[in-house]
Amino acid sequence: MAKKLSIDFDEIRKLAELVQDTELSEIEIEEDDLRIRVSRNGAQMVQAVAAPAPAPAANQAAPAVIADTATAASSDAHPGAVKSPMVGTVYLQPEPGAPSYVSVGDKISAGDTLMIIEAMKVMNPIKAPKSGTVKEILVDDAQPVEFDEVLVVVE
Repeated sequence: MAKKLSIDFDEIRKLAELVQDTELSEIEIEEDDLRIRVSRNGAQMVQAVAAPAPAPAANQAAPAVIADTATAASSDAHPGAVKSPMVGTVYLQPEPGAPSYVSVGDKISAGDTLMIIEAMKVMNPIKAPKSGTVKEILVDDAQPVEFDEVLVVVE
């Protein structure tokens, strides 16, 4: 027998207002078997799904998401995968026009800044968890990222 999901629409409205007020592109919360993602992408504003089900991609971005899924899945299991600790917008350089913090092939040390993620108008540095070589950078500059999304692979 399937468990009936209890959705609090007032809470969803509050999340939608938070996204609007803070100018975030999206926010996602998860509790037990319920995951709710509120996004400003396209006409779809609110999405609620059971946690095990994959969230549908935005209508226009579906081919790109499908193409990146295989790379992301293989990188996700890599022991050097650096994942996003938050939802936000990733920036690969400290300011527009400046060189990137790191490039593929760069030798890095633990604690080096790999990129920054802007969340709620706060710039959060993403530091290298270990020393090594940057194998892959899986995000583009100014791209929205989700919590636990693989950003970089370090070997």
